[in-house]
Formats: sequence, C-alpha cells, structure tokens
Amino acid sequence: MSAITWEVCASGGFETAWPELGDGMLRARGRAVGIDPEPYWVTYALETADRCVTRRLRVTVESADGSRTLDLLHDGHGHWTANGEPVPDVDGALDCDLGLCPLTNTMPVLRHGLHRTPGEREFLMAWVSVPDLAVRPSRQTYTHLGPGRVRFTSGDFRSDLAFDEEGYVVDYPSLATRLTAP
Repeated sequence: MSAITWEVCASGGFETAWPELGDGMLRARGRAVGIDPEPYWVTYALETADRCVTRRLRVTVESADGSRTLDLLHDGHGHWTANGEPVPDVDGALDCDLGLCPLTNTMPVLRHGLHRTPGEREFLMAWVSVPDLAVRPSRQTYTHLGPGRVRFTSGDFRSDLAFDEEGYVVDYPSLATRLTAP
C-alpha cells in the first residue's frame, strides 16, 4: 500500500492517507494535523462497499478539548448512524465527506468516472466537519471539465479539482495540493 500526502492549506497542515483501491471498493486509513481553526490531530479509517459507496468512517480528533470519536455507518439502504444514533438529515446519501480531507472526493468521482468521461452529477453527502465531528447534509455537484479535471460545487463554493488517472486528488485549489504520488 502506497501513501499519498497533501499539504492542506485550508487547515494550515498536512494529511497522509494509505488507500487501497480494488474490485470497485476503497479502503483507506489516514492521519492529518491542522492548526486552523485550532491545533488538532485527526486519525481516520474509511471503508466502502461495491462502487465505492461508503459503509463506514471512523474518525478520532485530538485537540486542546481532549479526544472525541465518530463512528459513522451507512447501512447500504440509505440510512446512517453516528455513534449508534440515527442521522436522518443525511438519509439517501451514498458517501461521507470528511471536512478538509481530499481523499473523500474520490468515491463519487470514481463511481461515475467523472475524472475520465463527460458528465455532471449531484450528490447528497454526509459531511463531517473537522475538528468538531458534527455530521451535516451537504449537496455537492461534480462536473467533468476534461481528462483529470472536475469542478466541485457546494452552495456558493466552487473549485476546479485535478485528479490522477486512479481518481485521487492531485490539486484542490483553496484546500490541498498533493506532495507525493500514490
């Protein structure tokens, strides 16, 4: 398993992920450090099912406030729980989106081949904010712009992302830039 490291300018930190992609599934573990909005460490483990649909995201954050953990589960039928409690606001979402984490942009892009072929897709995501680990609904649109180029839009935010051939983020302007190849 090779590592991918990004400089995450949005948090003033860095992230390293160890992804494994195969048979339409993605598994990854990662660690990040940031200083904005406060100094923190993040450790996560991501598991997807067929077609890279999120099944589980486990996240631990350590900060001056102590340590907190989120266990976000998707039941495969459109329902989510966070630490065992239902999260009905994100029912219907197929994916999680861990805040400030470029790896979690991979699942919807891979599922629809948007880094390779024309198309535009809108998604409801189970968005996890960092460092507080709150789970909120997030409407996101991904639009193919050309080989390896995808426009990401959510509300008033828009960014044109660069992906490698495997579907991992290379450059996410205003968020992160990859420092190492997978």
